[in-house]
Amino acid sequence: MNTQASPFLSTPDLSVELRGPTLWLTITREERRNAMSHGVLAAMAQAIGAAQANREVRAIVVTGAGSKAFCAGADLQSASAFTTDYSEPHGHLAQLLRVAKASHIPLIARVNGACMAGGMGLMSMCDMAVAASHAVFGLPEVKVGVFPAQVLSVLQHLIPRRKLAEMCLTGEPITSAQALEYHLVNYVDDDVDAKLQWLLDRLLDKSPAAIRRGLYTMKKAEAMPFEESMAFTESQIALFTLTDDAREGQKAFQEKRKPVWAGK
Repeated sequence: MNTQASPFLSTPDLSVELRGPTLWLTITREERRNAMSHGVLAAMAQAIGAAQANREVRAIVVTGAGSKAFCAGADLQSASAFTTDYSEPHGHLAQLLRVAKASHIPLIARVNGACMAGGMGLMSMCDMAVAASHAVFGLPEVKVGVFPAQVLSVLQHLIPRRKLAEMCLTGEPITSAQALEYHLVNYVDDDVDAKLQWLLDRLLDKSPAAIRRGLYTMKKAEAMPFEESMAFTESQIALFTLTDDAREGQKAFQEKRKPVWAGK
């Protein structure tokens, strides 16, 4: 009898569900437009962190319940919407963004509605994003006297600088069509679930080992100067070729058949 506890536990505010090889993280605060609570952030960080040690998890989907909001940002009805314990050096949102940055499992945002403020951080921390046609995106923090500070760490390299400044300084939202134009999302579709599944299908039939090590390589290299990046990546490609998946991929290509991935 297997008595080992599952590493993926849902909370009242976050549904954590393993659907085949995809881990779904769904904020279940629909009545609050899926606004972030400290519990949501902590549970999401825990789930993403736990997934790193589970080879069965091939992708992680981040989304919100219902069809009106992906995430409306911090819950402004809460007295501690933007703060945690001042004696702690790291806040919950910052810790979640760190865990997401370190993930070697692809994260995909399923933007099913309004994506605002801190919700833009959740969307931007993901490697890819698919949005519903009715979704809107915004950084309205200046309207309540604050600024999208932590969100900038994951957003600033995704969107043109002048458009980012306009969104931050005016607080005005953009449409899903504009989000696609500004490269905030990969795809916009009336049927967000069909497009998400299409993207997952294109991902899940590829080498698990190549994706795992490849995502690690991509994230490390993007923060390096050119020469440091070249030195790092020329050693990484040698390691790629030593995996079982690389040997199987080349053999399958030569034999004109579909590869059978070991994930190692």
